[in-house]
Amino acid sequence: MGLVLARIDQRLVHGIVVTQYASSTKAKRIMVIDDEVSKDETQKAVMRLSKPAGTGMSIIDTDTAITNFKAGKYDNHNVLLVVKEPETILELAKNNIDIPKVDIGIIFESEDREKIVKNVAMNEKEKNDLKELESLGIPVVFQYTPSEKEEPLSKYIK
Repeated sequence: MGLVLARIDQRLVHGIVVTQYASSTKAKRIMVIDDEVSKDETQKAVMRLSKPAGTGMSIIDTDTAITNFKAGKYDNHNVLLVVKEPETILELAKNNIDIPKVDIGIIFESEDREKIVKNVAMNEKEKNDLKELESLGIPVVFQYTPSEKEEPLSKYIK
């Protein structure tokens, strides 16, 4: 089993992830990989409060995630991965971590980002990181909730 879905969602753990994605992926573990949040005990405590009963949660930095995946720590889990940026998933892929699919949920608008679709804005680096993931054979889709139709990256980013 292992990683079943990698979701980019700058809110990390919140209602849609907990109530919809965790159940649709049959996740037994929600894993947040974020180098800053992994050091913030308050944010980690708040996220842990929202996890579904019977579901594990890891809130770790990128290096720890790579080490743990390579050691087979999550081989017997269905893991739903949540990150803020495409760069984190690309780093995993470059370290030979099997990424079955990338789901783009929410990337907030900012001064350096252009709006791509509802709830998603990206800068050139983020676009290029996602295109690189696709070039590695990893499907990349836009999907806000599991009940919405998946739309391929190529529909909006050439």
